[in-house]
Amino acid sequence: MTDQSSAPLGVSIVIPAFNEAGRLPATLDEIVAYLRKTRWDWEVRVVDDGSGDDTAAVVEACARQEPRVVLQREPHGGKGAAVKAGLLAARREFRFICDADLSMPIHELPRFLTALEHADIAIGTREGIGARRVGEPERRHVVGRVFNALVQWLLLPGLNDTQCGFKLFTAAAVDRVFPLVSVAGWSFDIEALYIARDCGLRVVEIPIEWHYRQESRLRMLRDGPRMLLELVRIRRRAGGGAYGARQAPTRPPRT
Repeated sequence: MTDQSSAPLGVSIVIPAFNEAGRLPATLDEIVAYLRKTRWDWEVRVVDDGSGDDTAAVVEACARQEPRVVLQREPHGGKGAAVKAGLLAARREFRFICDADLSMPIHELPRFLTALEHADIAIGTREGIGARRVGEPERRHVVGRVFNALVQWLLLPGLNDTQCGFKLFTAAAVDRVFPLVSVAGWSFDIEALYIARDCGLRVVEIPIEWHYRQESRLRMLRDGPRMLLELVRIRRRAGGGAYGARQAPTRPPRT
């Protein structure tokens, strides 16, 4: 998929935001400047997750200059709830989740779109050939790899980086997956990807350049135990047929 296609691509960028007044101006400026150079039919949809700062005012100021920037207000429910609401409200054929810190250069987006010529969902990965992590502390990397090992063991064997915040869905995949997503917290994307696989949708990983941001909202000591509980909950729901599966996911063999 390129800008040379006869009909412009429809692209929605969904940014979940909770108290992001400090980081959003630069992120929106960079994304809008990039999108204006494309031939896409696009929107940038910022989902304000009940922020207590000037997040909404920042988005409204940007929207006055660029009407394709949309503010979607939601009560505070967590990142997963904000992403779900934004993806389901988006109006374009291709719907991209983007973190408010823009830790992945936005010029990587066409690679995700190209991948959807033969898949339903493309997810960024910070692991493997072609991926590049910039500035991440070693301890945080190790903790992330341990968590991913648990994710693969319990739910999603073969996916090396389910927690990267950059993911692209077709509209049909969103409509199939997200009405069933129940996790409102950080592990929402694990549940979404499990449902997608359970539905027979194809998921591909895109190696990206990723820049660590010191201001990241995720705190492993605070959020890690909650994420582990969410994994257990997803597995139980899968085993109980909540997603349409007849049995719990099979754990890969030990090696």
